[in-house]
Order: sequence, then structure tokens, then C-alpha cells
Amino acid sequence: MNKTNLPLGRETDYPHQYAPEVLCPIPRADSRAAIGLGNTLPFSGVDIWNAWDLTWLGPNGQPRVATAEIRVPAESPNIVESKSLKLYLGSFAMSSIESVTAVAECIERDLTTCAGAPTKVTVLPVSDTESRSTARLAGTCIDDLDASCSDWEVDSGLLRTEDSQIVREDLHTHLLRSLCPVTAQPDIGSLQISYRGPKIDRIGLLRYVVSFREHNDFHEACIERMFVDLMNRCSCDELTVQARYQRRGGIDINPIRSNARDKPLNLRLWRQ
Repeated sequence: MNKTNLPLGRETDYPHQYAPEVLCPIPRADSRAAIGLGNTLPFSGVDIWNAWDLTWLGPNGQPRVATAEIRVPAESPNIVESKSLKLYLGSFAMSSIESVTAVAECIERDLTTCAGAPTKVTVLPVSDTESRSTARLAGTCIDDLDASCSDWEVDSGLLRTEDSQIVREDLHTHLLRSLCPVTAQPDIGSLQISYRGPKIDRIGLLRYVVSFREHNDFHEACIERMFVDLMNRCSCDELTVQARYQRRGGIDINPIRSNARDKPLNLRLWRQ
């Protein structure tokens, strides 16, 4: 990854007219190679992006506002660099567009080109967004465990199973923190792990999640590393790892990786 070509972390002009050329793809291959992944992936999944600051001009010049849900498949060769997406969506602000449908189709076409795979975009009017309630992650929160934490870089050795008893459970935490690999700014979020397999030691799991606290990587790469480490260390038969990150620049990013068949849900948590 050539960081000098990325708008993230650099002073950047903000276009006010439609500017698809600002979109910047980042290959997934580099971060996947670092954890031993090649073309054959042990998971499927999607990155769900919620854009909260979408606005454009109607045909008569009156501004329109909406939110957008963007679904980028995990199988795509690229992610879309987050600041470039912010700049791109911001470029609609002074652009006259006929309808909500036209906005959605335009964004979907451009992001599909950037990601290198079909990307689904839904533009939601204010009434739909206002009616959404906040949700709670499934299962047991492990944040109140008495865990002694002193590992500040990723350590998969903290993961272990209690015994060979096969269980199915959902565990979640709100203590997820990692660092942007370009700016070193913190990315804060919540994490849910749903699995079937030998019972995972909860204190070890919490310490493992906390060990990402000083780790530099993109949201999507962090969740893929977690999936791989949990599979390797805990021998899960089924596993779903999903994160709900807080928004930055009016956009929140929510990667989901799974070897199960559950349909990914776009929840909205208390911090989002």
C-alpha cells in the first residue's frame, strides 16, 4: 500500500460538484497476506458502511438530505479508502440530481468500480432513518470480567478454550480499539463473536480484544485477523465476527466475517 497516494492524513480540497475521481481503492491482498490468506478465503462477509451526511440539490435547487447504507462484499479485491469516500459523498452537495433513485444508482455504480465487485447502495429518506431504534448486541457482555490487561499489541496466544465441551454462544464487548494505519487516529467500536465449538475462555478473549488497542490496521483487516486467530486457536465449527465502529467523518464502518449462513444485519448501537 502506497500511503503517499491516499487522501487520508493529508490536507485535501473538498469538491462541491460530483467528483467520482476522488475515490481511492486499497487492495485487500496486502493485509490478508500478513495473516496467511490468499485467494481462497475461510469466510464470507460484507462491510456495511452507513453514511449520515449525504446531501444534494433537487432539480429546483432545493437541498435534499438522506442517509446511505453501503454494502461492500468481503470478496471484493479492494476496500474504499474512507476519506476518499467522505470527499466523494461530499461532492454531491452542490450537484443537481433528479431523484433519490438516481443518487443511489450513481453511488452504487461508482463504488462497484472502485471496490472491483458489485456493491449495494440503499439511500434512505429522513423518515426511514428517524424510525430506526438502537439495538443491543446478542448474548453476554464480557466487559465486567476481572481481566488483567497488559498486552498492547495483538497476541493470539491469549486465546484458549476451557475444555472440549461443544457450546453455541454469543459474546460481545464494547472495548474494541485499534489505530488507523495512516493517521494513527483511534478507531473505537463494539464487537460480537458468535460461535459453535469448544467453549472459549472469556477472560482470554477479552484480553485478546484489548490487545488490538495499539494495533495499526484498517477496520476490515482487524476483523479478518480476529476471525483467523479464533479459528486457529479455538477450532470453531461455526464462527461469525462482527464489529460496529463509531462514525468518523460522518461514516461508520461495520465489517462482518463468517463461515455460517446467517444474513448480516445492519444494527445501530447506542454509540452510533
